[in-house]
Amino acid sequence: MGFDNWDEVRTAFQVARLGTVSGAAEALGVHHATVIRHIDALEKRLGTRLFQRHARGYTATEAGRDLFSVAQTTEEQFGQLACRIRGQGEKVAGELVVTSITGVAELLMPVLADFQEQHPNLIVRFLSDMRVFRLDYGEAHVAIRAGAAPEEPDNVAQPLSRISSGLYASKSYVRRYGMPNGLEDMAAHRFVTAEGPISRAPYHRWLIGAVPADRIMVRASESRALEAAVTSGAGIGFVSSFQAAGRDDLVEVLPPRPEWDAPLWMVTHVDLHRTLKVQTFLSHLKAAARDWT
Repeated sequence: MGFDNWDEVRTAFQVARLGTVSGAAEALGVHHATVIRHIDALEKRLGTRLFQRHARGYTATEAGRDLFSVAQTTEEQFGQLACRIRGQGEKVAGELVVTSITGVAELLMPVLADFQEQHPNLIVRFLSDMRVFRLDYGEAHVAIRAGAAPEEPDNVAQPLSRISSGLYASKSYVRRYGMPNGLEDMAAHRFVTAEGPISRAPYHRWLIGAVPADRIMVRASESRALEAAVTSGAGIGFVSSFQAAGRDDLVEVLPPRPEWDAPLWMVTHVDLHRTLKVQTFLSHLKAAARDWT
């Protein structure tokens, strides 16, 4: 058992010290399920029981007491080291890794650039993908996600903004096919929509339900491709309000509706949430997002 298992040892030590899972979870700032998972993994790795479980809580076995006497010394040494490091002053420097859903880079990159200008020693990594990055594995400091509120127990999710979208056609499409005359005229037109993970967006689900399947002429799995299909005249499709703003080659077919909005969330892992770097960036991002709606 090496240093990479220290989180499990530290968790078990807190359970032994406090006698309950809930007490250890509160002391460590994690979910009680994380405490139980760490204890189970540690006991499995060591091949022995570290606790006796009973109605009042957890009591260390003899093997547990041996392990926790070593853990207590290590915990104290880590505490002393942390005090020395904090004394050097926490800084907004090193790497800041931000992950995001695809399609909002135009909003986020100016925010990141401005933040880096304020903190010139910061190296920014911006990773855009439809997959959900694992914050508990240290894949990112901050994740920007869309849809329902994330519910992972060890993550902190805060509302950021709502991205509105409307139904648009290019001027070249209108010249060729005309403008729809209300919803009843939809069957006479060509449409663009998504497939794959991004098709879960509320406006794509609406379009699939509102338009005959044989009138959806282009499907794509990436938001940039969908936007390009609309602007090139391949069909009518959804474009976010911030992307459509200021473009003179697009015509609004249907204005944004509240039920089409995509809520955005800032998600951080509980272990990093209160660090100076993450808190400073979250404050900067919240301030910038006020201008997005």
